Amino acid sequence: MKKKLIKLYTRIIFIIIGAALTSVGLEIFLIPNSIIDGGVVGISIMASHLTKLPLGLFTFVINIPFFIIGYKQIGKTFTLSTLFAVVCLSIGVTFLHPIPGLTQDTLLATVFGGITVGAGVGLIIRNGGSLDGTEIVAIILDKRLSFSIGEIVMFFNFFILSSAGFVFGWDRAMYSLIAYFIAFKVIDIIVEGVDESKGVIIISAEHKEIADAIMARLGRGVTKLDGKGGYKGIKTDVLYVVISRLEVAKIKEIVHGFDENALVTIGSVEVSGKKYIKKAIH
Repeated sequence: MKKKLIKLYTRIIFIIIGAALTSVGLEIFLIPNSIIDGGVVGISIMASHLTKLPLGLFTFVINIPFFIIGYKQIGKTFTLSTLFAVVCLSIGVTFLHPIPGLTQDTLLATVFGGITVGAGVGLIIRNGGSLDGTEIVAIILDKRLSFSIGEIVMFFNFFILSSAGFVFGWDRAMYSLIAYFIAFKVIDIIVEGVDESKGVIIISAEHKEIADAIMARLGRGVTKLDGKGGYKGIKTDVLYVVISRLEVAKIKEIVHGFDENALVTIGSVEVSGKKYIKKAIH
C-alpha cells in the first residue's frame, strides 16, 4: 500500500512539473511571439487569440470530449492522469499569462519554446497522461484505418499548424512547424522511443495473472510463448504484447503490481500485416 502511494505521489509530482514546463514554454516563449503548438493546445491558442478569452479555458473545454472517449478506449488511469495534467496546464498558463515573454527573437523563442514544451509533454506521457486529445482520436482511428497513430497525429497537426497561417501569418506558421518538430523530438527522447508501437516481452512466474490483467485493463491481446531458461532449463510462459507509447507506464504498473522481480523488456516495433487489436474497456 505504501509503495502504491509513493508511486501515485511521484506520478502526480512529475505531471505537475510537466504541466509547469509546458506552461512556461507556451506563455514565456511561444505565445508572446505568435507561435503555436500542435494538437488541442494549438487550437486553443488560436481560439484564445481570436476571442480574447483565456487560453486556460479553451485547453480544458476542448479536451472534455476526449476525456470521455479516452475513459472507455484507453482506461480510467490514463483519463484521470490526462484530466489532472490538463487542469494543471490550464492553471499554469492562466498564472503565467501576465508575465512578459523572455525574448523577442523569434528563432530563439521557437527553439527554446519547442524544447521546454517537449520536455513538459514528455514527462506527462512518461507518467501515464497526455495533454493532446488528438492522440486519443488517433489511437481509435488506427484500428479502423490503414494509417499509423503517428501518421494520423501528423495529419491533424499539419492541418492545425497550417491554420495558424491564416491567424498569425505564414511566417509564424512556419516557425510553429519548426517548434512542433523540436518538441516532438524532445518528447521522443523523454519517453525513450521514436515509434508509437512498443513490443513488450514479460517473463514472470505470475504470467497468468499478468496476462489476464493486461487483457482486462488495457484491452490488448497477449501472446503466450513457450520459454525455457538456458541455465537451469526451467520451463515458463513468456508473454508478448504490442501497445502504444501512451500505455508504457500503465503496463509497467500492471506487471510490477503482480511481480516486482518480473523481467520486462520494451522496444520500438513496426507493425505490419494484421493489426494488433485493442478492445473497448468497460
